[in-house]
Amino acid sequence: MQARKKYVLLGLCACCWLVLFYCGGGVQLRLLRLLTHHRSDVLRPWPNWTDRAYLPRYAHLDELQTDPGSAESPRQRRQAWSTVYRDSRCRMDTCFDFSRCRRRGREGFRVYIYPAEKGDRVSESYRKILTSIAESRYYTPDPREACLFVLGIDTLDRDQLSGQFVPNMDERIRSFPSWNDGRNHLIFNLYSGTWPNYTEDLGFNVGQAILAKASLNTEHFRPGFDVSIPLFSRDHPQKGGERGWLLRNTTPPRRKYLLMFKGKRYLTGIGSDTRNALHHIHNGKDIVSLTTCRHGKDWEKHKDARCDHDNLEYERFDYQELLHNSTFCLVPRGRRLGSFRFLESLQAACIPVLLSNGWELPFSDVIQWNQAVIEGDERLLLQVPSTVRAVPNKRVLQLRQRTQMLWDAYFSSVDKIVLTTLEIIKDRVFSHVSRNRYMWNSLPGGLLVLPEFSTHLAHFPFYYLGLGVSPGHEFTAVIHAVSPLVSQSQPIMKLLQVVSRSKYCSQIIILWNSEKPPPSRSKWPPMPVPLVVTDSRRKVRTTSRFLPHVAIETEAVLSLDEDTVLLTSEVNFAFLVWRSFPDRIVGYPPRSHFWDPLKHAWGYTSKWTNEYSIVLTGAAFYHRYYNFLFSHYLPQSLRTLVDRTSNCEDILMNFLVSAATHLPPVKVAQRKQYKEGTKSAPWANPEHFTQRQECVNTFASWFGYMPLVHSQLRLDPVLFKDQVSVLRKKYKDLERA
Repeated sequence: MQARKKYVLLGLCACCWLVLFYCGGGVQLRLLRLLTHHRSDVLRPWPNWTDRAYLPRYAHLDELQTDPGSAESPRQRRQAWSTVYRDSRCRMDTCFDFSRCRRRGREGFRVYIYPAEKGDRVSESYRKILTSIAESRYYTPDPREACLFVLGIDTLDRDQLSGQFVPNMDERIRSFPSWNDGRNHLIFNLYSGTWPNYTEDLGFNVGQAILAKASLNTEHFRPGFDVSIPLFSRDHPQKGGERGWLLRNTTPPRRKYLLMFKGKRYLTGIGSDTRNALHHIHNGKDIVSLTTCRHGKDWEKHKDARCDHDNLEYERFDYQELLHNSTFCLVPRGRRLGSFRFLESLQAACIPVLLSNGWELPFSDVIQWNQAVIEGDERLLLQVPSTVRAVPNKRVLQLRQRTQMLWDAYFSSVDKIVLTTLEIIKDRVFSHVSRNRYMWNSLPGGLLVLPEFSTHLAHFPFYYLGLGVSPGHEFTAVIHAVSPLVSQSQPIMKLLQVVSRSKYCSQIIILWNSEKPPPSRSKWPPMPVPLVVTDSRRKVRTTSRFLPHVAIETEAVLSLDEDTVLLTSEVNFAFLVWRSFPDRIVGYPPRSHFWDPLKHAWGYTSKWTNEYSIVLTGAAFYHRYYNFLFSHYLPQSLRTLVDRTSNCEDILMNFLVSAATHLPPVKVAQRKQYKEGTKSAPWANPEHFTQRQECVNTFASWFGYMPLVHSQLRLDPVLFKDQVSVLRKKYKDLERA
């Protein structure tokens, strides 16, 4: 009986304990789980730091210090604020007048720059921005044609302590007849706010204008309306810019230093918390994190006990040497969210590790930054070393390669930064004809992929490999004819027969540029393929041979001069070679460029050497998209030069293709008796050669660098169609010798 009472008593105690646990401790446990879930961005390990798409959202300091049981948490307040932001702040459909841009269809995207007023001072950086717009294909001097307006007043530096600060902006911009509360206006800015707050405020009412701003905070950024741009120095080149430092797939992927930073240490004010903590990860071996107190006029007033040691350590390392030899580069916030270190790291193929909470990354609308950078949290600095050590070598190489693609495509010059900004806005205006993410984030980049040509990836020469498709199996021959047809034995007649016998030829187009009218159809020989004769005399333009003719339906174009001498087998072989290199020019006559140190200029030569950088389009295959790019990407000034001199169009096409691909053309070896025309040909004239020398330098000046690339590759048809693999079986021991 006593034993039974004991068991009943123990059972009752156990039940009471379970009830107590469920009603009390269980609630606490569930609350702990809720808190853990709410703060998982702090407590959870970061295994996928290298991929922004899987990064946890950063916990804000006010969240960590607020009672979770309060009526309204900071997160809820921000969500309510963002709802007001979306409802009351500008979007393209509420603050932009699309009708101004669609008056002339796709040609309606024109940008007008307000003329500078007398006495206005313009910084070097803003002058470069205005020059980029004025020299672009979108510029118009007529405000009535404009879709977008840009101020002539320098708005880059809105720090009131700066010598570049322009006062009375509200009064001045309201006097502009087209201001209209900033509607359809674009305002560029690099620096906003001043000591000690460095706010986002520009010091004047921007109204409904689009902001192209550096160091934008995600809370103030208006998605789909504003454009985040990078912070760049006044020495940033106007055009071209230096290529990235990763010239090839260097191995091993990791460099001497794992992680590095060298820069100012702010002793007080905004940004000091991040910079003052960087010394904690410095070990002087594979992690070099150096700061100096020695900056500013009154730094000694704020000097602390660590300054002397930090300054000495800072002088031990050379910054350029660190850039060249580091795998990861820390990019902490400065006084503002952006930093010059960002572009420096991209160029150096040093993977940026960002410590700038809330920074809206440059061109974030279109660039997938998770493929090029690692984003960290300023408050979790001590986790950075272990995180970057865990990045596998394959991922390291992918990230470094992506930095180079983005640097070359969008950031290496002021021109590219400005044009990228304009193209992003243009894609918003003409959203039905715009680039997709793949176009923006793969070579050659969005600036060289014009969606007016097509929005389908397979229609461009750059994406065949990525899509796993092959280029077309036929070509269109385009013959440039300038001589009157007086005899059936003329070279063009023989050329027609040769080309038409190719089993890959779809059609032949003759661009008739002779002074006399084209012959009737009966004068042309019968052929197994369609023949189209286009009268181009009214155009009287040398560049007309590269017009995007609607009659060209094949992807491959065979460009020919009327006196080109080829065999059908050579045409077939060159076409098959082009199908392996559809993004390049593939053909026969080679030329080369060189640097002349005596003249300090580029030279042009037709001498036979082991190298070439140009394949003349008198006998060459290329993708038809380059016709469209030639007519719509290049400035009118270059095309006018070609038409005025009746020269250099083939050189300009080579410049364009090499600029898009960063690759040389492909030379196909010809038979020994191959001749390029006759003694009466224009290139026999010394003046013709001099003009071509001048063209090379003019083109290089516009591109801002020399895009032509030398090559020694020559593909010879000597083994074409030979059963090499079968014949090798007869001589199995030959490979062992």
